[in-house]
Amino acid sequence: MTFSRRSLLAGALGAGVLAATSGCSVASGLTTAGEPASTLQFWDLFGGGDGVRMQSMLDTYRNANPDITLKGTTFNWGNPYYTKLSLATVGNKPPDVAVAHLTRAKSMVEGGLLQELEPDVLARAGLTADKFNERAWNAGLVDGKAYAIPLDTHPFVMFYNTEICQKAGLLDADGVIKPLKGEAAFMDAMQKAKAASGGFAGAIALGSEVVTAWRAYQSLYAQLGGQMLADNGTKVVIDDAKALKTLTFLRNLTKSGLFPEKTDYQGSIADFSAGRTAFLFQGEWEITTFQTAKTPFSMAPFPHVFDEGPYAVQADSHTLVVPKSPKLTPDRLDRALQFIRSLLDQSKAWAEGGHVPSWLPFRDGPEFAALQPQAQYASAADSAAYDPEGWYSGSGSNFEIVTGSAVGATLAGLTEPQQALDDMRTNLENLAATASPI
Repeated sequence: MTFSRRSLLAGALGAGVLAATSGCSVASGLTTAGEPASTLQFWDLFGGGDGVRMQSMLDTYRNANPDITLKGTTFNWGNPYYTKLSLATVGNKPPDVAVAHLTRAKSMVEGGLLQELEPDVLARAGLTADKFNERAWNAGLVDGKAYAIPLDTHPFVMFYNTEICQKAGLLDADGVIKPLKGEAAFMDAMQKAKAASGGFAGAIALGSEVVTAWRAYQSLYAQLGGQMLADNGTKVVIDDAKALKTLTFLRNLTKSGLFPEKTDYQGSIADFSAGRTAFLFQGEWEITTFQTAKTPFSMAPFPHVFDEGPYAVQADSHTLVVPKSPKLTPDRLDRALQFIRSLLDQSKAWAEGGHVPSWLPFRDGPEFAALQPQAQYASAADSAAYDPEGWYSGSGSNFEIVTGSAVGATLAGLTEPQQALDDMRTNLENLAATASPI
């Protein structure tokens, strides 16, 4: 008996090779069979403010296209979503369009799950490479071919309390944070901020939510030019000296009392909202939280702390993909791409939630320039340090859990930097030695 890659994937997924599949019934995900030609199925993983914003964008499309029945479905973020999307595609019942993180989409391409989007087909919807952020577009290519259309880049950023930073003398004449370039300037600013706040200088979320710790580590490690994986995730290539420098720097932030050793995600948000910390290092999607709380704040790119080399910052991108399907005719593909174009044309609504738009007709225009504080950190998208390639890597993946857990333990004072490095390497080598299910 011969097996295709898709049938092997189906068996692997059915056996639970991919993590976090509990609660994801195969039957509940395969719901697109028998849909009329005028129906367009869209899957996403957005919750909170992003979810509300996306629903509004879908309604705009519905109002402009009353002859098309748009059915949007939202699933749980992370591994459960990608498992469900993979199973639906393997079962020949995928949605017409789906959201995928750029770092996850490339693994789906390797598994033969996504439709190649050829330049002439994209051009019919006005989707040409020159209209997208260059870093996001090029990072999503596989062997020079496009499979994923970037909607945004969401970098790790620095939130700062404007009142505390003004008191600490850290703002310029325009009320904007002065550059914190280099280790000395960063640490000096943190010392001044701690004194001005009466609490902590800043915070990085710890506890059970381990991905924030990974984002902080990757932002610094990438500035040193460090790499984690090679050969599509089959080799672990951590640079010990660069990793230890990064881990030691992070540990010193908490060991010195500048950052708290014990603060979970919600605690770090609450502390910044209440003015108990001057800085918060987190994803830009929390912008609406602090706007709602009326916190006096602004935002800037994550600082260039290790400034010996080029600037880099951890980031990912939400992309829009077309899963492979036997029902995908040229007309259905064109309809899918016109739908994608509709979402891109609504980049202002999406950017209001904090994400940096990849669609240059909006990002390079006056409306985005006037959108504050989003315009203050948009340049970070050009220096995005995406998670390394590998079947177990990407947003919300086992890779981020393993690395983030090790970094978080050091930040919390539970392990020393060397032990964190050893744990990280051991667990990554175990993942690298595991055959991809795709």
